Amino acid sequence: MSPSSQSRLRVAVIGVGYLGRFHALIYSRHPEVDLVGVVDADPARARAIADEAGCAVFADAAALIAHGVDAVSVVVPTTAHLEAAAPFLSRGIHVLLEKPIATTAEEGRELVRLADENGATLQIGHVERFNAGVMALAQRIEAPRYIEAQRMGGFVERATDVDVVSDLMIHDIDIILSLIGAEISHISAVGTSVLTEHVDIANARLEFTNGAVANVVASRVSERTTRRIRVFQPRRYLALDFIAQTIDIAAPHQVEGEPRPRIERERVQVEAVKPLDCEIAAFVETVRGGGAPLVDGRTGLKALEVALEVRARIGA
Repeated sequence: MSPSSQSRLRVAVIGVGYLGRFHALIYSRHPEVDLVGVVDADPARARAIADEAGCAVFADAAALIAHGVDAVSVVVPTTAHLEAAAPFLSRGIHVLLEKPIATTAEEGRELVRLADENGATLQIGHVERFNAGVMALAQRIEAPRYIEAQRMGGFVERATDVDVVSDLMIHDIDIILSLIGAEISHISAVGTSVLTEHVDIANARLEFTNGAVANVVASRVSERTTRRIRVFQPRRYLALDFIAQTIDIAAPHQVEGEPRPRIERERVQVEAVKPLDCEIAAFVETVRGGGAPLVDGRTGLKALEVALEVRARIGA
């Protein structure tokens, strides 16, 4: 059941490491939320974040459920997603689950099933969907035929429990799936490990049933940070720079008396927003209003399935 629009949403955060801390702090200042408490495997960490966010510490999910909560953010390692989220979903408690939805498609499907059967909202934390540049780009796209995405950066120690496909590329996979809106017909991919036991740099080519093609590159061992997506569609080219929050647009313009169209160029400066703040605000609004999240469980599952196929192709 969705909480009354007149009541404040009782929320907790499961896992308050680097990212979970931000979830807790954002909830703590949301005007329609009571941050009930936090849970973490490290009691000292839990206490420190609870003190910072002004909430209680709970020993585990069972204690939190007994206390009463409407919704939770689950921000634990991907391998623990099913174990951490299932107790809440099975009781109809709404869950914002960090991406990817799970480590396996089977676990992802189980999370979707639990949400469906118990009437719980399951939102997956593909935070780039709430990037202002991505939202502005999506509004300007009509029929993309070719997309090129690059997401490259330096090595970050905290992300070494997963490969670069699950850590970084899955963001662009999810965005591309939403922009093209067709089924994938073929995937080819290459990649290699560099600094970890997992794949650290990868390239994937996604072919779609409507003829569209996407080329996706992800690296966490690059000297420079690059976050770009380029879209080619009939009579228009668009390029989003995630970091600068600019969209470059080029389109032909026929001038009377000239044999060929001129290429007219435009740069759109997007007003930057904090994507995680927007994502959490959308989750709160969805839970209170009873609608469907922008990135629901099935959407997160589809992105995971494509990412797993990319990894399989790399290993082939």
